[in-house]
Amino acid sequence: MNTTTRVLLVSLLSVVALAGCKSKQTKDTAADTTPVTPTTPVGPGTGAYGPEDLDTDPCLRQRVIHFDFDQYTVKPEYQAVIACHAKYLRDRPSSRQTLEGHTDERGSREYNMGLGERRGNAVSSALQAAGASASQLTVVSFGEERPLCTESTEACWAQNRRVEIVYSAR
Repeated sequence: MNTTTRVLLVSLLSVVALAGCKSKQTKDTAADTTPVTPTTPVGPGTGAYGPEDLDTDPCLRQRVIHFDFDQYTVKPEYQAVIACHAKYLRDRPSSRQTLEGHTDERGSREYNMGLGERRGNAVSSALQAAGASASQLTVVSFGEERPLCTESTEACWAQNRRVEIVYSAR
């Protein structure tokens, strides 16, 4: 093997080694949970949402609905978020959402599974009331099984009492 071939072989192995060290991107599970006022006008006669808006529109990027302790009523501050996602579903009939209901750690496993489902159904009902089709929505309850925060504090429990809006088809 001559020197040129060796240098070429070492360079090629270096490139392969660097490519193997490439870090994997992780899903950002700590979504921004601050309620957002829609910047895009919602209602008849406005522009239709496209799939790219799920990543760029501040209202559509808000995909977590929080609940009070032991409650499953959608708070008024989330109505704008519900309206944006309902409009998206109306604009894109082939899109699908999974509504994942979660609870904090207090309560029995069975109770929390039921409460998570009631929270998911409450968001589903709100979306349908705003014009979304029931065939586009699926409700899943995880109860207390997938907490965002694992500390036993009120602030942590408040983060875990939520419904996450997950698009399974854009």
